[in-house]
Amino acid sequence: MNSISTDTSATNLHLVAALQEERSAVWTLYCQIAEMKPFSSENAIRPMLSEFSQLLIDYISFGHFSIYEHLITEKQHQTSTLSYAEKMYPAFSNTTESAITFSDTYDDGKRKFNTENLAQDLSVLGERLAERMELEDRLCSMLLH
Repeated sequence: MNSISTDTSATNLHLVAALQEERSAVWTLYCQIAEMKPFSSENAIRPMLSEFSQLLIDYISFGHFSIYEHLITEKQHQTSTLSYAEKMYPAFSNTTESAITFSDTYDDGKRKFNTENLAQDLSVLGERLAERMELEDRLCSMLLH
């Protein structure tokens, strides 16, 4: 194995490990927030939602701009991998939009938000995050092989 291949493998492993770390932080905080039901006090949950929204956007951005983009760049000569990644893109992008929508709704500390829809919004987001994790696992597998 030459040094270029070794460097690429190390970079890929680092990207996958970083994604898993971000994913774990997001999922842990998501579960902590979900356990706070019923959501009756905006003030008690607001700081957690703000932190969660920031972590969520960082995580989504990392998956979108680091993992997906790196895969496309690295595997540019492997038509089957590119074709599969391109087919995944709409679903991957959809999960990105769901996260951004959630963050836009619940991360503005100066704006009042209503916790009335939070349980439903968290449920939808949880489904999208689970879908995204499956897609990321496929992307990571392609990246590592």
